[in-house]
Amino acid sequence: MRYRPFGTSGAAVSNLTLCLGTEALGRGRAAVSELIFTALEAGVNSYHLENADPVLAEIVGEALGHVERRLVCVGLTLGVGDGRRKGFRDFSAEGLSGSIDQALHASGLGWFDVAVLDEPADDELPQASLIVLKAQRKAGHVRLLGVSGDAPVMDVYVSTGAFDVLYTPFHANVEWRIRSRMRAARERDMAIFTYDYFPESLSTERKAAGAGTAPRKKGLFGFGAKNTDPGLANAGSFAFLHQTPNWNAESICLAFTLTDPAIASVMVSAVNPERMEALAVVPERDLPPGLSAQIEMARVGSAAA
Repeated sequence: MRYRPFGTSGAAVSNLTLCLGTEALGRGRAAVSELIFTALEAGVNSYHLENADPVLAEIVGEALGHVERRLVCVGLTLGVGDGRRKGFRDFSAEGLSGSIDQALHASGLGWFDVAVLDEPADDELPQASLIVLKAQRKAGHVRLLGVSGDAPVMDVYVSTGAFDVLYTPFHANVEWRIRSRMRAARERDMAIFTYDYFPESLSTERKAAGAGTAPRKKGLFGFGAKNTDPGLANAGSFAFLHQTPNWNAESICLAFTLTDPAIASVMVSAVNPERMEALAVVPERDLPPGLSAQIEMARVGSAAA
């Protein structure tokens, strides 16, 4: 595992952040604990709770209780309650404060390093809620405030200067507006955590393979078809992600995301220790020569298409 500076705090976080939520909890307490222990053994010191479920918080607190608190970074998603009610949204001052207090009490962690608002709309976050969050930060219950999402309103939240961390999607074919938002965040000394490094548009192997197939040029009367130069056809195709020896597409996308030095950590999910171990190997690997340039060419080609 490799580590990067975490904002201006002087702390360092692992390249990968393990996300834990309803799916992980559904496998049972023992499975969640085993997953965290596997991540710790792999050098992961950054963890994120996807909701304020007290059971999840308790398990995470117990597992991380074996490590000195200042050596691990733990984030908490706010605005979705305890995750038990699908589609539930609450950005009220009482709701946010209650979620922090509930998860903090259950976990016994002492504080959360980041409290993250989950994709708040422009009319979902009242001023009273920001005041409460800042009070929680001042009291030491949370160290930093973060905001997560990819909607245009995120530009407004970044510009306010009220947040310390930006959580944003980022992948090999991410839109220019996301890159622009990340630059704006860095200019304001915000730390950046990313997610969705391997979206469906890049993970569908059959679709990608089809996109990378060179069209066949027909002869004078439509016969004698032959392949055109595959290097010139479909310049925007990401099919090569599934055709690189000794690499799978997900590992390539994760490794490429980690080439951006502005990113503090990439959020990953794992349902078992084996997957966690496989993901933990990626930060130590260097992309094959020329692959980053190939990704950039495909991205530019895709944008021009």
